[in-house]
Amino acid sequence: MRITTGRIFALIGFLSLLSVCHAKPQSPKKGTRMIYIGTYTAGKSKGIYLMRMDTQTGHLSQPELVAEISNPSFLAIHPSQKYLYAVNEDGTFKGENTGAVTAYAIDSTTGKLTLLNQQASGGAGPCHISLDKTGNNALVANYSSGSVAVLPIQEDGHLLEASCIVKHTGSSVDKSRQEAPHAHSVWLSPDNRYALSVDLGVDKVFSYKFNPDAGTIQDSSSVSSAPGAGPRHLAFHPNGRYAYVINELNNTVTAMTYDANTGVLKPIESVSSLPKGHKETSYTSEILVHPNGKFLYGSNRIHDSIAIFSIDSATGKIKLLGTEPTQGKYPRNFNIDPSGNFLLAANQNGDSIVAYRVNTTTGLLTPTGQTLSLQQPACIKFLGTK
Repeated sequence: MRITTGRIFALIGFLSLLSVCHAKPQSPKKGTRMIYIGTYTAGKSKGIYLMRMDTQTGHLSQPELVAEISNPSFLAIHPSQKYLYAVNEDGTFKGENTGAVTAYAIDSTTGKLTLLNQQASGGAGPCHISLDKTGNNALVANYSSGSVAVLPIQEDGHLLEASCIVKHTGSSVDKSRQEAPHAHSVWLSPDNRYALSVDLGVDKVFSYKFNPDAGTIQDSSSVSSAPGAGPRHLAFHPNGRYAYVINELNNTVTAMTYDANTGVLKPIESVSSLPKGHKETSYTSEILVHPNGKFLYGSNRIHDSIAIFSIDSATGKIKLLGTEPTQGKYPRNFNIDPSGNFLLAANQNGDSIVAYRVNTTTGLLTPTGQTLSLQQPACIKFLGTK
Protein backbone atom coordinates (compact mmCIF):
# COMPACT_ATOMS: atom_id res chain seq x y z
CA MET A 1 0.00 0.00 0.00
CA ARG A 2 1.26 3.39 -0.92
CA ILE A 3 1.59 5.74 2.08
CA THR A 4 0.77 9.29 1.09
CA THR A 5 1.78 12.47 2.87
CA GLY A 6 -1.86 12.98 3.87
CA ARG A 7 -2.00 9.54 5.49
CA ILE A 8 1.22 10.24 7.41
CA PHE A 9 -0.22 13.48 8.85
CA ALA A 10 -3.47 11.71 9.69
CA LEU A 11 -1.56 8.96 11.50
CA ILE A 12 0.49 11.54 13.44
CA GLY A 13 -2.71 13.34 14.41
CA PHE A 14 -4.32 10.09 15.58
CA LEU A 15 -1.30 9.16 17.69
CA SER A 16 -1.26 12.68 19.18
CA LEU A 17 -4.92 12.28 20.11
CA LEU A 18 -4.16 8.96 21.81
CA SER A 19 -1.35 10.63 23.70
CA VAL A 20 -3.71 13.35 24.96
CA CYS A 21 -6.47 10.89 25.88
CA HIS A 22 -4.14 8.67 27.91
CA ALA A 23 -1.94 11.38 29.41
CA LYS A 24 -1.43 11.15 33.15
CA PRO A 25 -2.27 14.16 35.33
CA GLN A 26 0.66 16.55 35.39
CA SER A 27 2.52 17.31 38.59
CA PRO A 28 2.39 20.94 39.71
CA LYS A 29 5.13 22.86 37.92
CA LYS A 30 7.99 24.16 39.97
CA GLY A 31 7.13 27.63 41.21
CA THR A 32 3.37 27.02 41.35
CA ARG A 33 1.11 26.84 44.38
CA MET A 34 -2.29 25.20 44.62
CA ILE A 35 -5.23 27.20 45.98
CA TYR A 36 -8.59 25.86 47.17
CA ILE A 37 -11.77 27.93 47.08
CA GLY A 38 -14.90 27.22 49.10
CA THR A 39 -18.21 28.54 47.76
CA TYR A 40 -21.90 28.87 48.45
CA THR A 41 -23.89 26.52 46.23
CA ALA A 42 -27.37 28.04 46.01
CA GLY A 43 -26.58 29.18 42.44
CA LYS A 44 -24.36 27.61 39.79
CA SER A 45 -21.41 26.86 42.04
CA LYS A 46 -21.11 23.18 42.97
CA GLY A 47 -18.59 22.99 45.81
CA ILE A 48 -14.81 23.30 46.23
CA TYR A 49 -12.62 24.57 43.40
CA LEU A 50 -8.89 24.47 42.67
CA MET A 51 -6.64 27.12 41.12
CA ARG A 52 -2.88 27.26 40.60
CA MET A 53 -0.74 30.35 41.05
CA ASP A 54 2.66 31.09 39.57
CA THR A 55 4.60 32.15 42.66
CA GLN A 56 6.81 34.52 40.66
CA THR A 57 4.28 36.33 38.48
CA GLY A 58 1.10 35.73 40.46
CA HIS A 59 -0.64 34.39 37.34
CA LEU A 60 -3.69 32.26 38.20
CA SER A 61 -5.24 29.32 36.38
CA GLN A 62 -9.00 29.09 35.86
CA PRO A 63 -10.88 27.49 38.78
CA GLU A 64 -11.77 23.80 38.34
CA LEU A 65 -14.24 21.82 40.43
CA VAL A 66 -12.50 19.23 42.64
CA ALA A 67 -15.28 18.33 45.10
CA GLU A 68 -19.04 18.58 44.69
CA ILE A 69 -20.54 19.36 48.08
CA SER A 70 -23.17 21.65 49.63
CA ASN A 71 -22.11 25.10 50.88
CA PRO A 72 -18.43 24.56 51.76
CA SER A 73 -18.21 28.14 53.02
CA PHE A 74 -14.98 27.80 55.00
CA LEU A 75 -11.97 25.51 54.59
CA ALA A 76 -8.95 24.41 56.62
CA ILE A 77 -5.85 22.49 55.54
CA HIS A 78 -4.21 19.91 57.77
CA PRO A 79 -0.66 20.68 59.03
CA SER A 80 0.58 17.63 57.08
CA GLN A 81 -0.90 19.17 53.88
CA LYS A 82 -2.50 15.77 53.18
CA TYR A 83 -6.08 16.59 54.15
CA LEU A 84 -8.63 19.36 53.67
CA TYR A 85 -11.69 20.03 55.83
CA ALA A 86 -14.79 22.02 54.90
CA VAL A 87 -17.78 23.16 56.91
CA ASN A 88 -21.10 22.64 55.19
CA GLU A 89 -23.07 25.72 56.18
CA ASP A 90 -26.48 24.08 56.24
CA GLY A 91 -29.30 23.95 58.77
CA THR A 92 -29.72 20.19 58.85
CA PHE A 93 -27.60 17.05 58.47
CA LYS A 94 -29.11 13.54 58.34
CA GLY A 95 -32.41 14.97 59.55
CA GLU A 96 -30.90 16.65 62.60
CA ASN A 97 -30.70 20.38 63.41
CA THR A 98 -26.98 20.60 62.67
CA GLY A 99 -24.61 21.34 59.83
CA ALA A 100 -21.73 19.11 58.81
CA VAL A 101 -17.97 18.95 58.43
CA THR A 102 -16.46 17.08 55.48
CA ALA A 103 -12.97 15.55 55.32
CA TYR A 104 -10.98 15.05 52.10
CA ALA A 105 -7.64 13.56 51.15
CA ILE A 106 -5.50 15.83 48.93
CA ASP A 107 -3.73 14.36 45.90
CA SER A 108 -0.37 16.14 46.11
CA THR A 109 0.19 15.70 42.36
CA THR A 110 -3.13 16.79 40.85
CA GLY A 111 -4.73 18.65 43.75
CA LYS A 112 -7.86 16.52 43.40
CA LEU A 113 -9.86 15.81 46.55
CA THR A 114 -11.08 12.37 47.63
CA LEU A 115 -13.96 12.22 50.11
CA LEU A 116 -13.04 10.58 53.41
CA ASN A 117 -16.14 11.11 55.57
CA GLN A 118 -18.59 13.57 57.12
CA GLN A 119 -19.62 14.29 60.67
CA ALA A 120 -22.22 16.54 62.31
CA SER A 121 -20.75 19.94 63.16
CA GLY A 122 -22.30 20.14 66.63
CA GLY A 123 -24.72 22.92 65.75
CA ALA A 124 -26.62 24.64 62.94
CA GLY A 125 -25.02 26.90 60.36
CA PRO A 126 -21.31 26.08 60.76
CA CYS A 127 -19.38 29.01 59.27
CA HIS A 128 -15.75 28.60 60.35
CA ILE A 129 -13.24 25.82 60.96
CA SER A 130 -9.67 25.75 62.23
CA LEU A 131 -7.27 22.92 63.04
CA ASP A 132 -5.06 22.68 66.08
CA LYS A 133 -1.33 22.56 65.51
CA THR A 134 -1.03 18.86 66.34
CA GLY A 135 -3.46 18.10 63.52
CA ASN A 136 -5.50 15.98 65.95
CA ASN A 137 -8.61 18.17 66.17
CA ALA A 138 -10.91 20.34 64.09
CA LEU A 139 -12.66 23.21 65.87
CA VAL A 140 -15.91 24.49 64.38
CA ALA A 141 -17.98 27.62 65.03
CA ASN A 142 -21.73 27.13 64.50
CA TYR A 143 -23.29 30.52 63.80
CA SER A 144 -27.01 29.74 64.00
CA SER A 145 -26.85 27.77 67.25
CA GLY A 146 -24.08 29.84 68.88
CA SER A 147 -21.94 26.81 69.67
CA VAL A 148 -18.33 25.68 69.31
CA ALA A 149 -17.45 22.02 68.74
CA VAL A 150 -14.24 19.97 68.73
CA LEU A 151 -14.05 17.03 66.31
CA PRO A 152 -11.08 14.64 66.71
CA ILE A 153 -9.12 13.74 63.57
CA GLN A 154 -7.74 10.21 63.06
CA GLU A 155 -4.27 9.53 61.66
CA ASP A 156 -5.76 8.74 58.24
CA GLY A 157 -7.58 12.10 58.14
CA HIS A 158 -11.06 10.81 58.97
CA LEU A 159 -13.20 12.83 61.36
CA LEU A 160 -14.72 11.38 64.53
CA GLU A 161 -17.90 12.59 66.21
CA ALA A 162 -17.62 15.75 68.29
CA SER A 163 -15.76 15.14 71.55
CA CYS A 164 -16.85 18.47 73.02
CA ILE A 165 -19.62 21.00 72.31
CA VAL A 166 -19.86 24.32 74.17
CA LYS A 167 -22.87 26.60 73.71
CA HIS A 168 -22.66 30.33 74.29
CA THR A 169 -25.47 32.23 76.02
CA GLY A 170 -26.71 35.81 76.00
CA SER A 171 -27.57 38.56 73.52
CA SER A 172 -26.69 42.19 72.79
CA VAL A 173 -28.16 45.50 71.67
CA ASP A 174 -28.88 44.90 67.97
CA LYS A 175 -32.13 42.93 68.18
CA SER A 176 -32.09 42.05 64.48
CA ARG A 177 -28.59 40.50 64.54
CA GLN A 178 -27.79 39.96 68.23
CA GLU A 179 -30.95 38.37 69.59
CA ALA A 180 -28.96 35.26 70.53
CA PRO A 181 -25.39 33.92 70.47
CA HIS A 182 -23.79 33.62 67.02
CA ALA A 183 -20.36 32.00 67.18
CA HIS A 184 -18.70 33.33 64.04
CA SER A 185 -15.20 31.88 64.26
CA VAL A 186 -12.83 29.91 66.48
CA TRP A 187 -9.02 30.24 66.50
CA LEU A 188 -6.09 28.51 68.18
CA SER A 189 -3.54 30.59 70.07
CA PRO A 190 0.01 30.53 68.68
CA ASP A 191 1.10 28.07 71.38
CA ASN A 192 -2.00 25.84 70.87
CA ARG A 193 -3.03 26.20 74.54
CA TYR A 194 -6.17 28.27 74.07
CA ALA A 195 -9.13 28.32 71.68
CA LEU A 196 -10.59 31.77 71.09
CA SER A 197 -14.21 31.89 69.96
CA VAL A 198 -15.49 35.14 68.47
CA ASP A 199 -19.26 35.60 69.00
CA LEU A 200 -21.07 38.27 66.98
CA GLY A 201 -24.36 37.81 68.85
CA VAL A 202 -23.13 38.53 72.37
CA ASP A 203 -20.29 40.99 71.56
CA LYS A 204 -17.63 38.80 73.18
CA VAL A 205 -14.48 36.84 72.48
CA PHE A 206 -14.28 33.72 74.66
CA SER A 207 -10.90 32.23 75.52
CA TYR A 208 -11.05 28.51 76.37
CA LYS A 209 -8.34 26.25 77.73
CA PHE A 210 -7.70 23.69 75.00
CA ASN A 211 -6.65 20.09 75.55
CA PRO A 212 -5.56 18.61 72.19
CA ASP A 213 -5.18 15.10 73.62
CA ALA A 214 -8.69 14.95 75.07
CA GLY A 215 -10.25 17.13 72.38
CA THR A 216 -11.88 19.48 74.89
CA ILE A 217 -12.28 23.20 75.56
CA GLN A 218 -13.22 24.47 79.03
CA ASP A 219 -12.87 27.12 81.76
CA SER A 220 -13.34 30.22 79.64
CA SER A 221 -12.55 33.84 80.22
CA SER A 222 -13.96 36.52 77.91
CA VAL A 223 -13.47 40.06 76.71
CA SER A 224 -16.36 42.27 75.62
CA SER A 225 -16.54 44.41 72.50
CA ALA A 226 -18.39 47.71 72.34
CA PRO A 227 -22.16 47.09 72.44
CA GLY A 228 -23.38 46.41 68.91
CA ALA A 229 -19.87 45.96 67.48
CA GLY A 230 -20.53 42.40 66.32
CA PRO A 231 -17.07 40.77 66.49
CA ARG A 232 -16.54 38.35 63.60
CA HIS A 233 -12.95 37.15 62.95
CA LEU A 234 -9.58 37.37 64.68
CA ALA A 235 -5.93 37.44 63.63
CA PHE A 236 -2.80 37.06 65.75
CA HIS A 237 0.34 39.10 65.18
CA PRO A 238 3.39 36.93 64.33
CA ASN A 239 4.99 37.99 67.64
CA GLY A 240 2.09 36.41 69.55
CA ARG A 241 1.64 39.45 71.81
CA TYR A 242 -1.21 41.09 69.92
CA ALA A 243 -4.50 39.99 68.41
CA TYR A 244 -6.87 41.91 66.16
CA VAL A 245 -10.63 41.45 66.06
CA ILE A 246 -12.70 42.75 63.16
CA ASN A 247 -16.20 43.91 64.10
CA GLU A 248 -18.83 43.30 61.45
CA LEU A 249 -21.60 45.60 62.61
CA ASN A 250 -19.77 48.82 63.52
CA ASN A 251 -16.98 48.50 60.92
CA THR A 252 -14.04 48.66 63.29
CA VAL A 253 -10.92 46.70 64.12
CA THR A 254 -10.04 46.29 67.80
CA ALA A 255 -6.35 45.87 68.65
CA MET A 256 -5.74 43.80 71.80
CA THR A 257 -2.86 42.57 73.88
CA TYR A 258 -2.69 38.81 74.38
CA ASP A 259 -1.31 37.10 77.50
CA ALA A 260 -0.01 33.67 76.46
CA ASN A 261 0.07 32.48 80.09
CA THR A 262 -3.60 33.11 80.78
CA GLY A 263 -5.19 33.39 77.34
CA VAL A 264 -6.60 36.79 78.33
CA LEU A 265 -7.20 39.51 75.73
CA LYS A 266 -7.24 43.22 76.67
CA PRO A 267 -8.41 45.94 74.25
CA ILE A 268 -5.94 48.66 73.27
CA GLU A 269 -8.01 50.67 70.79
CA SER A 270 -10.63 50.37 68.05
CA VAL A 271 -10.12 51.95 64.62
CA SER A 272 -12.62 52.33 61.78
CA SER A 273 -12.07 50.22 58.66
CA LEU A 274 -13.80 52.83 56.49
CA PRO A 275 -12.53 56.15 55.11
CA LYS A 276 -13.08 59.17 57.33
CA GLY A 277 -16.56 60.62 56.83
CA HIS A 278 -18.05 57.49 55.24
CA LYS A 279 -21.61 57.13 56.60
CA GLU A 280 -23.23 54.54 54.36
CA THR A 281 -24.01 50.99 55.49
CA SER A 282 -21.18 48.50 55.30
CA TYR A 283 -20.15 45.27 57.05
CA THR A 284 -16.67 43.96 57.65
CA SER A 285 -15.73 40.32 57.11
CA GLU A 286 -12.15 38.93 57.01
CA ILE A 287 -8.98 40.11 58.79
CA LEU A 288 -5.35 39.08 58.28
CA VAL A 289 -1.94 40.22 59.48
CA HIS A 290 0.74 40.30 56.79
CA PRO A 291 3.47 37.66 57.30
CA ASN A 292 6.03 40.43 57.94
CA GLY A 293 3.94 41.73 60.85
CA LYS A 294 3.99 45.32 59.58
CA PHE A 295 0.50 45.51 58.07
CA LEU A 296 -3.06 44.46 58.76
CA TYR A 297 -5.83 43.96 56.19
CA GLY A 298 -9.62 43.79 56.59
CA SER A 299 -12.45 43.48 54.08
CA ASN A 300 -15.44 45.84 53.89
CA ARG A 301 -18.62 44.51 52.31
CA ILE A 302 -20.95 46.99 50.53
CA HIS A 303 -18.11 49.51 50.65
CA ASP A 304 -16.42 46.68 48.71
CA SER A 305 -12.83 47.32 49.67
CA ILE A 306 -9.79 46.02 51.50
CA ALA A 307 -8.81 48.25 54.41
CA ILE A 308 -5.03 48.58 54.85
CA PHE A 309 -3.53 49.34 58.27
CA SER A 310 0.01 49.80 59.51
CA ILE A 311 0.97 48.10 62.79
CA ASP A 312 3.20 49.61 65.45
CA SER A 313 5.10 46.52 66.60
CA ALA A 314 6.10 48.22 69.86
CA THR A 315 2.54 48.99 70.98
CA GLY A 316 0.27 46.87 68.80
CA LYS A 317 -1.64 49.98 67.72
CA ILE A 318 -2.86 50.34 64.14
CA LYS A 319 -3.39 53.19 61.69
CA LEU A 320 -5.64 53.14 58.62
CA LEU A 321 -3.48 53.82 55.55
CA GLY A 322 -6.31 53.61 53.04
CA THR A 323 -8.72 51.28 51.25
CA GLU A 324 -8.36 49.44 47.94
CA PRO A 325 -11.52 48.62 45.90
CA THR A 326 -12.08 44.89 45.38
CA GLN A 327 -13.56 45.46 41.90
CA GLY A 328 -16.56 43.33 42.84
CA LYS A 329 -19.42 43.13 45.29
CA TYR A 330 -19.34 41.86 48.87
CA PRO A 331 -15.77 40.66 49.50
CA ARG A 332 -16.52 37.98 52.08
CA ASN A 333 -13.00 36.58 52.27
CA PHE A 334 -9.45 37.22 51.10
CA ASN A 335 -6.09 35.62 51.67
CA ILE A 336 -2.40 36.44 51.35
CA ASP A 337 -0.04 33.92 49.78
CA PRO A 338 2.70 32.57 52.10
CA SER A 339 5.37 34.70 50.42
CA GLY A 340 3.40 37.84 51.31
CA ASN A 341 3.62 39.12 47.74
CA PHE A 342 0.04 38.54 46.56
CA LEU A 343 -3.46 39.01 47.94
CA LEU A 344 -6.58 37.38 46.47
CA ALA A 345 -10.02 38.83 47.24
CA ALA A 346 -13.19 36.73 46.95
CA ASN A 347 -16.19 38.84 45.92
CA GLN A 348 -19.11 36.68 47.04
CA ASN A 349 -21.89 38.67 45.34
CA GLY A 350 -19.64 39.76 42.46
CA ASP A 351 -18.88 36.13 41.52
CA SER A 352 -15.20 36.93 41.13
CA ILE A 353 -11.71 36.52 42.54
CA VAL A 354 -9.43 39.54 42.05
CA ALA A 355 -5.64 39.41 42.43
CA TYR A 356 -3.37 42.12 43.89
CA ARG A 357 0.36 42.50 44.31
CA VAL A 358 1.36 43.55 47.84
CA ASN A 359 4.01 46.21 48.34
CA THR A 360 5.78 44.72 51.35
CA THR A 361 7.40 48.08 52.15
CA THR A 362 4.27 50.27 52.15
CA GLY A 363 1.56 47.65 52.58
CA LEU A 364 -0.39 49.07 49.65
CA LEU A 365 -2.13 46.88 47.05
CA THR A 366 -1.92 47.09 43.26
CA PRO A 367 -4.31 45.07 41.03
CA THR A 368 -2.43 42.58 38.85
CA GLY A 369 -5.14 42.79 36.18
CA GLN A 370 -6.40 39.25 36.81
CA THR A 371 -10.07 38.74 37.61
CA LEU A 372 -11.41 35.17 37.60
CA SER A 373 -15.08 34.25 37.39
CA LEU A 374 -16.51 31.93 40.05
CA GLN A 375 -19.98 31.98 41.54
CA GLN A 376 -20.23 32.98 45.20
CA PRO A 377 -16.63 32.41 46.37
CA ALA A 378 -16.53 32.36 50.17
CA CYS A 379 -13.08 31.15 51.28
CA ILE A 380 -9.56 31.03 49.79
CA LYS A 381 -6.87 28.69 51.16
CA PHE A 382 -3.33 28.27 49.87
CA LEU A 383 -1.83 24.80 50.07
CA GLY A 384 1.15 25.13 52.35
CA THR A 385 -0.93 26.95 54.98
CA LYS A 386 -3.52 25.82 57.53
